[in-house]
Amino acid sequence: MLYALYQLFDINLLSYITVRAGIGFIVAFGLTLYLFPRYIAWAISKNANQPISKYVPAHNDKRHTPTMGGAIFLLAIVIAILTTANLANIYILAGLTSIIGFGLIGLKDDIGKVLSGDNLEGLTPRGKLMLQLLVGLIVVGILFFAGFPTTLYIPFLKTPLFDMGYFAIPFWLLLFLATSNAVNLTDGLDGLATVPSVIALGSLGMIVYVTGHAIISHYLLVPNIKGVGEVTILAASFAGGLLGFLWYNCHPAELFMGDTGSLSIGGILAYLAILGKSEVLLLLIGFIFLIETLSVILQVASFKLRGKRIFLMAPLHHHFELKKWAENKIIVRFWMIALISNVIALVSFKFR
Repeated sequence: MLYALYQLFDINLLSYITVRAGIGFIVAFGLTLYLFPRYIAWAISKNANQPISKYVPAHNDKRHTPTMGGAIFLLAIVIAILTTANLANIYILAGLTSIIGFGLIGLKDDIGKVLSGDNLEGLTPRGKLMLQLLVGLIVVGILFFAGFPTTLYIPFLKTPLFDMGYFAIPFWLLLFLATSNAVNLTDGLDGLATVPSVIALGSLGMIVYVTGHAIISHYLLVPNIKGVGEVTILAASFAGGLLGFLWYNCHPAELFMGDTGSLSIGGILAYLAILGKSEVLLLLIGFIFLIETLSVILQVASFKLRGKRIFLMAPLHHHFELKKWAENKIIVRFWMIALISNVIALVSFKFR
């Protein structure tokens, strides 16, 4: 809408991506704050509570906390994007496809869990994976056939490592699957996944903005991809919606995002990393999600191969819970690690 106003009435201020990104952030944040009290009241009246896994008895006191909050902040984010972004931009349309597609997969899973009252119900792992592949393939297909560059960049090199060609399709699909499930695994404590996600969105949003800016990208020796900068609005709007959610999700949480939120967050982080040619750098930007996922992989592998566990429980945050760390201490320390890893990532982005 704002971009249309710029075109119709030549309002120069609205031509700036940074201005519309700021407005998108405020709209998503404000709308989320407005909607959540009403949603929480409705969810409590309908017993739309988070089913607690029997393997995490320490969380039994959270069994009456409403879930599926992700649906609300995603609604606010989509409205903010529709209000501020250039909807004729192919990268905005692909980003909206990622947000809504992964969100709907999570919503279907959440509804199944809530209706059954069992955290193990909902979509089967195979069914969830197939739907993630489908949405990922749609987004990747849009990028590939729109002529998006398939070159692979790695930190500290100013030239691409090589051109992936058609191999970019399975690589990007793997990135979508890995990131969406990594965020989903991390979302286990109040606000644990939210703040690292906001920080990562900030980092990737800046990288995408630079990638789309002809002058700054030339100065920083990064690829310049026309039209990509507009997606900064998407990153800013998503960060605003998540901060609005954090208002109610910080410890002790009044509601949870559910898979609706976590899968969509992972999907958009993967999408931004692809647009910013930062697929490899995402390992550092999403470092918290990486170590949480690795803890699960190592735990399963160790138990199958040696019959022994490495951690008291996986994902890693449960290990520290069983070591009697206070929940808030785990959360804040993980936030600090996320911030530090993103600072390092942005510094490494400059050295090319």
